[in-house]
Amino acid sequence: MTWFARFSAGLKEFYYGPYRQAFARAKQEEDDLFMMLVLSEALGVPNPASYYTAELLPVMYDRVHEWHTRMGLDRSPLDQFSCCC
Repeated sequence: MTWFARFSAGLKEFYYGPYRQAFARAKQEEDDLFMMLVLSEALGVPNPASYYTAELLPVMYDRVHEWHTRMGLDRSPLDQFSCCC
């Protein structure tokens, strides 16, 4: 590792380190909002962009279980998709 790479990593840790938890929380909230947007049609919320978000459903279905357990839901809120129960 060059001195520049170590210096760059040190600067990143100096500036990013104190806010690591805040950045992680903001990313999680952004991911949850995106999940809600993509799954809104399946949750019964009209979505004018459902034509475009339908392509993302197969990718999102892999993360449904993690999402609904984090939201405090015992079972999947999607009627047509049961991931765990």
